[in-house]
This record gives sequence, C-alpha cells and structure tokens, in this order.
Amino acid sequence: MPIQFGCHGSTWELDYDKETDYLDHIIRVVKETGFQGIDVQVSLLGRFKNAPELLKAELDKHGVQLAALTLPFTWSHNEETEGERKLADYYMDYLKHFPGALMNIAPRVGPDREHLAERQRDIIQCANALAKRAHDQGIICCFHPSSPPTSYFRTEEDYKVLFEGLNARYIGYTPDAGHIAFGGMDVVEIFKRYLPMIKHVHIKDASFTPEWKTMGEGDIDFPQIVQILTEHGYEGWIMVEEETKESTADPDSAVGNIGTYVKKHLEPIVKGART
Repeated sequence: MPIQFGCHGSTWELDYDKETDYLDHIIRVVKETGFQGIDVQVSLLGRFKNAPELLKAELDKHGVQLAALTLPFTWSHNEETEGERKLADYYMDYLKHFPGALMNIAPRVGPDREHLAERQRDIIQCANALAKRAHDQGIICCFHPSSPPTSYFRTEEDYKVLFEGLNARYIGYTPDAGHIAFGGMDVVEIFKRYLPMIKHVHIKDASFTPEWKTMGEGDIDFPQIVQILTEHGYEGWIMVEEETKESTADPDSAVGNIGTYVKKHLEPIVKGART
C-alpha cells in the first residue's frame, strides 16, 4: 500500500478514557476533508464498541478505512493482568473485521518516573507478549511512546532502552513527531534511526520550546519526514492530528486546515515518488 493520509481521533478527544459516541460524525469530517482513513482510541467507538460489523458498514458508506485502533495499557507488572489480556484479545478479534488495520498500543503515563528501569522493563515485556499473540493471529502491533513529563518513554535515553527491548519480529513502532519534539529529540534523526521499525506514523506540529502548534507553524520539518519515509519505501498510514487550544475548541476546522496543509505540502511528495 502506498503512503496514505488519515486522521487520529485525538484531535477530537485527547483523553483516552473519555468514552464518547460521535464516531459517525468524525468519519464524515474525515471524508469531507479528503483523508482516507482513521486511527481511533477505543474509547471513541461508542455504539460501535460491540458491533464491528456496524462500524465496517459506516466506514464503507463513506469510503473511509480503519487504519488502526489505539489501546492504552497500564502494564504495572511483568506480565499482563487478566483484564489487560482480555481487553487486548477482544480488540484483536475486533480488528479481524478490518483486514490491514493494526493495533496501536500506548502505555499509560505514570504518576512519576520512580523505579524507571523496572517500569520500562515490565512495559516492554508486556508489549512483546501482546504483540507475539497478535502476530500469531495476523494482527500487526505498534508501540506508541508519548511525552508527558512522567512518561516512561519520552527521552532519547528512554528510546534506546525501548528499541533494545522490543522484539522487532512481532512489534513495530509508531513515531509521533510532536511527542518526539516534546521529548527534546531531533525529530528527523529519530525517524531516520528507527526507520526499519516504523509501521505506522502520527504527525502533529510543535515548537521546540516546547509548545503545540498548528501544522506548518511549528518547528517540525514534515516535508523532510515524508521524503525520508518515501525514499525508504515506507508503505503505510500517516495519521495527522493537532493538540492546540484552537483544535480543542473546534476540531473539525482544525482537521480541515491540516487537510489543506497536507494537500499542498505533503501529498505532492508522495505522488512524485509514484511517477
């Protein structure tokens, strides 16, 4: 699959635990702004939570694809709890209704970074176990680090630990350009360094101060990132999102503005590589 652009649900809801029921509206906005797919946290599924066949029908009606589901996990032990395993297994079965869609796994942010090495080790071990189980069922998993101050994987040193521990045979990497910047790292360099692990991509803009920005107004070089992915032969999704005050107040308009940026600055790079 050549590179395609889609939207992540965090533009509409940043809280991965806040359950809502307007995914049909999100799908319509995604379609109207010219994107081809969605990646949504499972808390956004609403009426579709127990009815994947209904979600499939809704997506097909609008010509939109489910690119991924994002699941948050605490993983506070060196093995998945019964509840964590049950949740993961449920969404593995859910994703079987959407061939090609992957499971994006996001470790929850802790209250602090105490016992960091132990927490990192437990999270990596649980992620590898989940991903192996998913791989055996034909589901691709990707690990999505984040950047809040108490995140267990937010700095360059954390990333070294992460990628030394993840089993690349079973699990990929979802780089998030904004979180990389917030972690004080060189965004382009991180993309280059971990290219072989990248199976899914999230992009949102930020300054290096750091501060969230409207796409195209921050310090992240998105054209260079897309060029790097294209030259490497990346075939997958680039999911766009925004975390500014403006996008929180009016996510539909924010996605429309991002769509304009993508069409002008990023899609031509992908199309040029195809000719």
